[in-house]
Amino acid sequence: MSDLPAVLVGAAPLSAADVVAVVRHGAPVAIAPEALDRVAATRGVIDGLAADPNPHYGVSTGFGALATTFIAPDRRRQLQASLIRSHAAGTGAEVEREVVRGLQLLRLQTLASGRTGVRPIVVETYAALLNAGITPIVREYGSLGCSGDLAPLAHIALATMGEGDVRVLRQAQEPSSEVIPASDALAAVGIEPLTLVEKEGLALINGTDGMLGMLVLALHDLEELLLTADIAAAMSIESQLGTDAVFAADLMALRPQVGQAESAANLRSFLGDSPIVHSHKGPEDGRVQDAYSLRCTPQVHGTARDTAGYAATIAGRELASVIDNPVITLDGRIESNGNFHGAPVAAVLDFLAISVADVASVSERRTDRALDPARNHGLPPFLAHEVGVDSGLMIAQYAAAGIVSELKRFAVPASVDSIPSSAMQEDHVSMGWAAGRKLRRAIDGLGRVLAIEILTGARALDLRAPLQAGPATGAVRDLVRTVAGGPGPDRFLSPDMEAVTALVQSGAVARIAKEHTS
Repeated sequence: MSDLPAVLVGAAPLSAADVVAVVRHGAPVAIAPEALDRVAATRGVIDGLAADPNPHYGVSTGFGALATTFIAPDRRRQLQASLIRSHAAGTGAEVEREVVRGLQLLRLQTLASGRTGVRPIVVETYAALLNAGITPIVREYGSLGCSGDLAPLAHIALATMGEGDVRVLRQAQEPSSEVIPASDALAAVGIEPLTLVEKEGLALINGTDGMLGMLVLALHDLEELLLTADIAAAMSIESQLGTDAVFAADLMALRPQVGQAESAANLRSFLGDSPIVHSHKGPEDGRVQDAYSLRCTPQVHGTARDTAGYAATIAGRELASVIDNPVITLDGRIESNGNFHGAPVAAVLDFLAISVADVASVSERRTDRALDPARNHGLPPFLAHEVGVDSGLMIAQYAAAGIVSELKRFAVPASVDSIPSSAMQEDHVSMGWAAGRKLRRAIDGLGRVLAIEILTGARALDLRAPLQAGPATGAVRDLVRTVAGGPGPDRFLSPDMEAVTALVQSGAVARIAKEHTS
């Protein structure tokens, strides 16, 4: 699937970079031999409990509200299969491949911990599906984010049993467009379907893996998008004849917020060598101060950075966690617990959605200023070629405004909601899966809003000629010109917006800005 080195599972907690490598770029996985030894030893504990006439939750009882129902030994395999089939109850659109692979990988990580009670063959089968590029179909709705992401994880487990539907990687990391029965996909690569035994059904579905995977991917994307936001802001500040003096290090030190200082340092670097900025420095400029959307950029962008930093701390702790119920302790006890509750992850997913909306909102305000002749300091209305005949970038700003409005709705927390389930046994849930789903849409929207600001800033910089842009902002403007034309009569604008969005979301804008940073 990939030329990337294998990611070792079971020797130590996975890093965020490990997760991205496997779920997004197709890196293979390998199971640490010592992990399989731990798994086998713990399975011995479960086998002993299975022979005990006294009931043990998840081993010889039903689940959830049926936890007090004893299940006879001859019905337990059917119990495990029934659990997975009944819980694979997702509905709606298919979830993205990288999110499904995150479910597979992060559940594998917990299985390999030796604390869940599954057999080694279960661990090996999960790794085999990942390495074969077999991606079970998981549906949008179904998880309440409390007893783990039950429905999404059940769809994964169902595929390992040779049931349900999957997509299979064909070549060049492109999944097939055809839905394939899991039994056919497993047979094609020589994977034997699993027949689950005591405890294994629960172990496969009790986890925060879906919401955690979405959190890790979101943090990875935000790292580039927040740098992109800084360069987009620099293009706006520069082309609107703003000042970089307000980003001085000594001013930032008066309020020692870490993210703010980082954003301000980027802006100083992007604007420090700009001929446009230097062209209007001095008392003759006449302006006392820039508008908030320009002047307060480090404060807004920096808050998002600090939020992401806190979220990364939570993600790191969760990557080091063993999430299952019941769990087998190091001294061999099998204990029920509440670690499957998604509250820690759900809260930071919502927290990030708030910051994403704020960064997009201030970006759209900078774009709007660039198009308004009353505020853009000498540029034509809407940056149009022939004012009155041409509309320029008027409707591009409408698109940004529409996205920002939607992002504000996505910023409403999912984690404050709870709908009881399982006959009131699961009477408080996290809604973390929903928080992750809306954050993914929010991050996509942020990339599009920033692309519109960059497209606008590039045209505004061109219109400042013969004044020259700075090295970083000029390099980004030149990159934009490889996919979108400069000032001139109106043309079909949507392809330009989509092309610049692709540059933003691929990280190309962030990379070229870093390459030209002084």
